[in-house]
Amino acid sequence: MAPRPAWKGYLKLSLVTCAIELTNVVTHAEKVSFRILNRKTGNTVKRIYVDAETGKPLEEGDEIKGYEVSDGDFVHVEEDEIEAVQIESSHTMSLDGFVEKSSIEQIYLDTPYYVSPADEVSEEAFAVIRDAMAAKKMAGLARIVLYQRERPVAIEPLGKGMVLTTLRYDDTVRQPDTVFDDIKATKTDDEMIDLAQHIIDSKKAKFDPSKFDDRYEDALLELIRAKKAGKKAPKAKAPAKPSNVVNLFDALKKSLNAEGGGKAGKSSSKGSARTKAKASATGRSRHGSRKSA
Repeated sequence: MAPRPAWKGYLKLSLVTCAIELTNVVTHAEKVSFRILNRKTGNTVKRIYVDAETGKPLEEGDEIKGYEVSDGDFVHVEEDEIEAVQIESSHTMSLDGFVEKSSIEQIYLDTPYYVSPADEVSEEAFAVIRDAMAAKKMAGLARIVLYQRERPVAIEPLGKGMVLTTLRYDDTVRQPDTVFDDIKATKTDDEMIDLAQHIIDSKKAKFDPSKFDDRYEDALLELIRAKKAGKKAPKAKAPAKPSNVVNLFDALKKSLNAEGGGKAGKSSSKGSARTKAKASATGRSRHGSRKSA
């Protein structure tokens, strides 16, 4: 069964318009999900809205959205009134500008959607816009009303279709310097950087998302299978906690040998006693001379 579109409308480039639809890239259909049960009866339970003051359950049709304008004072807004709010981006995404995708900082990227033509009539115009962006290696910027919020988006070619990524507003993103400013400037040792680079080289691989296994999901399924069979829940082995590095230089050398890169890093392992002593002192000053549990 084809996935249901998350949005239908139009993509516009100047005077060129085509009907499009968005489809969710991510699916959670196969993930483990739990229902809430009554422990005593085993029956499923349901949530019921109750009046916060009287404690009485609301009858069907009694619910209404409210916007708090002051403490305890609400403006009532009906669902059909919300649905009647329409702006251009409610139904049309106008490509107002173009940027290199790499120029969009990763912290602003949010949720991806596939973009495809909604009908045969729109296929030619859709292909022209897609191929023009592909030729220029650019991503288009637009706005869209999605789930009752207007969101900035970036659109770029992807195979026969395109992919749209919703973007976060600048005032909702915590800037890196607000977190990283407290990190002290550190002068790193060239020899240790070289060892770390050899370790990276030994682990170099091509990106293959099919190799990503959800190990937590697997552990949950193992628990469920055991409970279903009437067995006790399997005892999970607590992973060993890593200890603080006392001698960073030695840790890098051991890591390189463990990754099978000892030969490549041989020249780097001839560090002077002074460099090793410096690395050891650095490790002690940063992490203390005693390993933590």
